[in-house]
Amino acid sequence: MKIASWNVNSLNVRLPHLTQWLRDFGPDVVGLQETKLEDHKFPDDVLAGLGYRSVFAGQKTYNGVALLARDRAIAEVQAGIPGFDDEQKRVIAATVDGVRIVNLYVVNGQDVGTEKYAYKLRWLEAVRGWLAEELRAHPRLVVLGDFNIAPDDRDVHDPAVWNDGHILTSSDERAALQRLYALGLHDGYRLHHADAGVFSWWDYRQAAFRRNLGLRIDLTLVSDALRGATAAAGIDRTPRTWERASDHAPAWVQVGD
Repeated sequence: MKIASWNVNSLNVRLPHLTQWLRDFGPDVVGLQETKLEDHKFPDDVLAGLGYRSVFAGQKTYNGVALLARDRAIAEVQAGIPGFDDEQKRVIAATVDGVRIVNLYVVNGQDVGTEKYAYKLRWLEAVRGWLAEELRAHPRLVVLGDFNIAPDDRDVHDPAVWNDGHILTSSDERAALQRLYALGLHDGYRLHHADAGVFSWWDYRQAAFRRNLGLRIDLTLVSDALRGATAAAGIDRTPRTWERASDHAPAWVQVGD
């Protein structure tokens, strides 16, 4: 089962890109972030025409998450973090073919030391507590999404710039990510690739994509129970080359056949 994550940065704008990519790449399950659509505007009929069932939790202008599954039932849907009071639509989870999929659009955090940064750390701690429960109930678990954290210096184009004082690479953010790993989760990409300089996000400014000035912040994490079945993982840069592209490229992991 090929499972992918893509921050589309407005599904209203990027729907033609999504439909093309679904046809070309053919993922079995996709987690979308930043759909930026209220639920009544979600294009589930268009996606159904491509063979994908959809579940989603959206809001106007900001955030929004969805899960798509091709020719598979989507069960046990959960939107939001249980017990965490948050109006932002950043989380959706469901079970597909016995695999629990958790799709996260992690808080950006604005700047180190700000109120939004503190909120990001609280949010990540709430996610950690919830995922511990999810793992007990669903050992076969994949956690994917836009994490807004580059795991280590291999995942940034310039570690001197993206340092401990910078959002997305600060020590507290990376420590929060490590606490998720400590639950028994593994970076699917790093199970197959040790190289530096492979990214999933590039700023629209300064010709960042052409110059490969990026970060790897879109992750696919697999549980202990799935680690041995993780056959491949990667980042598909192709959609980032298209006109009016999202600033993110899809990250993916293949579990089993």
